[in-house]
Amino acid sequence: MPIRSASARWEGNLTEGSGTLKTGKGGLQGNYSFKSRFEEGEGTNPEELIAAAHSGCFSMAFSKGLADAGFTPTSVETVAKVHLDKTDAGFGVSRIDLETVGDVPGIDDATFQKIAEGAKENCPISRLLSPGATISLSAKLA
Repeated sequence: MPIRSASARWEGNLTEGSGTLKTGKGGLQGNYSFKSRFEEGEGTNPEELIAAAHSGCFSMAFSKGLADAGFTPTSVETVAKVHLDKTDAGFGVSRIDLETVGDVPGIDDATFQKIAEGAKENCPISRLLSPGATISLSAKLA
């Protein structure tokens, strides 16, 4: 299996500095700063990249689970909301909320929910993140 990479460059101190994030093959690249991470400033941040990875991984795993059960999805659209919280121990990701909508012809809601839950439990990014963060799921049929 291939090894995936990304890089980051930071210049300056924590609050006034700035940096860039770039995926290994250059598909995603963005600027980040203290304000884009801890406030509402322009740019991206590591938590958004985690959200992108998680929503992408979940959507693919869910699509596979649906197809394996005989329900080829027309589309699966997922938003991941990563919660960065400050505690006495410092900052940490405490929770990720997955919100997905699937357009899946011929499936009933109970089967849809069961397959969605399986994808949440078993996609590689969920398995990576679940020991340290609670992962919730809201799954709706389009």
